[in-house]
Amino acid sequence: MTTTPAEAPSGAGAPLEKVPLETYVPPAKPSLIGLSRAEISDRLGEIGVAPAQRKMRTQQLWHWMYFRGARTFAEMTNVSKEMRAELENHFTVDRPEVVAEQISNDGTRKWLLRLPSGDQFQKAHEVECVYIPETDRGTLCVSSQVGCTLNCSFCHTGTQRLVRNLTAGEIVGQVMVARDRLNDWADRENGSRLVTNIVMMGMGEPLYNFDAVRDALLIVADNEGIGISRRRITLSTSGVVPNIMRTGEEIGVMLAISLHAVRDELRNELVPLNRKYPIAELLQACRDYPGASNARRITFEYVMLKGVNDSLDDAKLLIKLLKGIPAKINLIPFNPWPGTAYECSDWDQIEKFSEYIFNAGYSSPVRTPRGRDILAACGQLKSETEKLSARERQALRAMAMTD
Repeated sequence: MTTTPAEAPSGAGAPLEKVPLETYVPPAKPSLIGLSRAEISDRLGEIGVAPAQRKMRTQQLWHWMYFRGARTFAEMTNVSKEMRAELENHFTVDRPEVVAEQISNDGTRKWLLRLPSGDQFQKAHEVECVYIPETDRGTLCVSSQVGCTLNCSFCHTGTQRLVRNLTAGEIVGQVMVARDRLNDWADRENGSRLVTNIVMMGMGEPLYNFDAVRDALLIVADNEGIGISRRRITLSTSGVVPNIMRTGEEIGVMLAISLHAVRDELRNELVPLNRKYPIAELLQACRDYPGASNARRITFEYVMLKGVNDSLDDAKLLIKLLKGIPAKINLIPFNPWPGTAYECSDWDQIEKFSEYIFNAGYSSPVRTPRGRDILAACGQLKSETEKLSARERQALRAMAMTD
């Protein structure tokens, strides 16, 4: 199976171009993780399960995979031994492999995950996902691509080339890995779940991998399995306008927009995708987003860059641009990474910016930086972090301590 080519910015002011992606070769024994019920039923038919039994067997597998978190077919005790053996011969319920786990001083956890492949000559691909514990929730930041195509100038992930799209199974698998590592497969009724919220804000642009992201999130939201409400799932996009409407219609999750600038000239630099889908076109797609209301507001993410986009004039224009959109503005103190040309806005300036927005009638929380010391904060994810030198790691710790 070959992943669909994605669009990527080329030179300044140039149109977006197609980027050839590496071919994804599934393992010899594919995992059932990420398949819809209909697809599981079809796979069962391929190994000789009678039509009359497929619905029941599919439901059993669904329950064991997504409700109980079974890691092997042997755990599925209400499935006959013969059926378990047949499933074992043809399939797995494997997730991505945890290569490394880092735990921040603030409790944030980051996992470097290796993705299985059927091509022994291809270098193993890796992605990162992050778990952020809070007093009232536990948020998992999930990746959608290996690398990224957007080259946003303030984002560490954007310095890594796009390799390929993730499959639906690899996206769902990140959620399952988190529950495995956190021992979080307890029955939902006792209210002890640790992973309560999902944000598609990891590596990659989700709307350039729409079909796999849609299929994965529908599994994550399925109440007979992982069961995370669509209202607790947020998809963040840099502004792939044609797929914003599809997100509302086909997935129905909360929407977040990586805005970061209020003028096209600056956003062209910070978020090169803006050259193809400028601010006015992006905001019109937000006004048309299905289900948007005061109860289901669109989040606008705005990274605070010192002397770049943090003036009160920027705040005033931001309010003007968002008129008529049920919105909240999430202010993100810039998270530094080795080699960046940007600095985080002074705290006093962030507070003035936030106060102006709040007085204009918009919620304007300032996101508390989490996991900076392990490169797990917003804009810092990159699958090659294990290659950082000791000096770079020391510099990161020093930056985290001074903020």
